[in-house]
Amino acid sequence: MSAEEDRRQEIPGRRRGLLSSWRLILGIVVGVVVYAFAWRITEIDLPKLVTGAPDMVHIVKQLLQPDLLTRDKEYQRAYADFQVPCGPSAPQQPASSASEPYLVISHSCGEPGEPLSVEGFNMRPNTSGTLRWIPPVGTKRSLQRVNTDSEGHFAVGLAVPDVPASEELQEIEVELKWDVGLPHPSETTRIVAEKMLQTIMLALMATTLGVFAAVPLSFLAARNLMSKYRGTMIVYFLTRGVFNIVRSIEPYIWAIIFAVWVGIGAFAGVLALGMHSIAALGKLYSEQVESIDPGPIEAIQATGANTLQMIMYAVVPQIVPPYIAFTIYRWDINVRMSTVIGFVGGGGIGFTLIQWVNLLRYKQAGVAVWAIVIVVWTMDYISSVVREKIV
Repeated sequence: MSAEEDRRQEIPGRRRGLLSSWRLILGIVVGVVVYAFAWRITEIDLPKLVTGAPDMVHIVKQLLQPDLLTRDKEYQRAYADFQVPCGPSAPQQPASSASEPYLVISHSCGEPGEPLSVEGFNMRPNTSGTLRWIPPVGTKRSLQRVNTDSEGHFAVGLAVPDVPASEELQEIEVELKWDVGLPHPSETTRIVAEKMLQTIMLALMATTLGVFAAVPLSFLAARNLMSKYRGTMIVYFLTRGVFNIVRSIEPYIWAIIFAVWVGIGAFAGVLALGMHSIAALGKLYSEQVESIDPGPIEAIQATGANTLQMIMYAVVPQIVPPYIAFTIYRWDINVRMSTVIGFVGGGGIGFTLIQWVNLLRYKQAGVAVWAIVIVVWTMDYISSVVREKIV
């Protein structure tokens, strides 16, 4: 082969290499543009990961200090009257006592913003509490924290709060609070235990509903059983289509629908998870039917058995173990999903959890979170062991 022929063959190769290079460059440019556009549309702001870290640390600390245990409380209170502004006669100072707690204030009437000193006597030693302002109408207003010394005395300075003028007397209250007795489960723990039990039972009822509906429907969705006649194939495609449609709608969407239909609560959660379980289990069951050994079916059919007898004696014995395994697995899934559907009104622990989060009660929410983790972890372990023994 001459040098001229070699040169002519190299030219198309160079062109192809050049074209491939330009395609690669174009692909990179398009990829960069797409990702830049996606970055802008999704409003990614990496500095917020740093600026928002303190708030997240606070939340995590609260979640790691769940309100599991509590102790009984005892209280000690003392009061003093105050008038805003001063009237014809100023309120009397509280009477001193040799044993009962009482307050002494620098003056018993004045204008908002004026300095005011408050002293407490005969209080419980070495105890913290709260100084509050109590208007004649409305809610209490916390002024500041106080701490008594070893003799049960405290002294603080503050300003008269900005409150509306009134002929009625206002009150200054100090309240000391301390723990007594041994720790015991808190009210939060009792609520979480009750709601967690409801969640487990919710998942159980939803799974049961799914099983009772999915078992007969799974035979209608099995091609190997329904392919004998044209009419049965229509039933097969319709059943499969319904399974696919229902499964494509997430359980929390079903929960919203049923919460509107039957009201917020566990019943809506049962219906939502049950509806999704019917489709999910129906698909799994039908695929298991389609994968059975055809030998027993042919043997039963050779005896002249009808379709029902063929299903009972050739199909059912092969599918019972995997059906049980799929059912237990679905219950495990429903326990986890029931916490999510509770966010949208499906009842159970999820509904209580989202309420606590919205109220910024993270210590209470921490109890619910840890309960969910423990229950889901336990259910996952138990279901895996049972499925292993069955299958």
